[in-house]
Amino acid sequence: MDITELILDDHHEQRRLFAILEQIDRSEVAVLSVIWDRLAAFLELHAQAEEEIFYPALLQVGIAARRKSGVEDETLDAIGDHNDIRDAIAEVARHRTGTDDWYAAVAAANAANSDHMGEEEREGLTDFRRLASLDRRHRLAVTFAAYEARNYAGVRPVDKDPVGYVRAEEKKLRTDTGGSLSVGTMKRN
Repeated sequence: MDITELILDDHHEQRRLFAILEQIDRSEVAVLSVIWDRLAAFLELHAQAEEEIFYPALLQVGIAARRKSGVEDETLDAIGDHNDIRDAIAEVARHRTGTDDWYAAVAAANAANSDHMGEEEREGLTDFRRLASLDRRHRLAVTFAAYEARNYAGVRPVDKDPVGYVRAEEKKLRTDTGGSLSVGTMKRN
């Protein structure tokens, strides 16, 4: 088991659920509603699991490999994307299921999520496979699977400040190094 594979499996399921929504007749409002509710909860749970487990580990291995600037940028972007996806989910909730406005909001959520998944698959997951041992990826997969299982009913959506998130996670990682945040995008803050 590998955390990068579990994340990719989640991405596949997200794509599948969006595709299902596109194939249901708009008159089947109750079906659209329950599938959307499941997808919205799953998107938030997935983002939260990544923020709790994957991105702190990506920062740690990136810093250890002297690739701090790259992993900081990837993490900042991912946390910002998660916020955009949460905002898109909230926009869907503002519309009556099955209406043109609802479909447009679902399409916007799909676009935001698809952009994020593509970037994450090309960057964060690829970097993590290169930098983290298979044993570490396995141990994180166990933690990730348990987190999603414990929270199967969903988690409360909470936007995070990307810079504050990275700073807090890096602060947890500091040991006997200086822990300076003076590289990459963090030096501007």
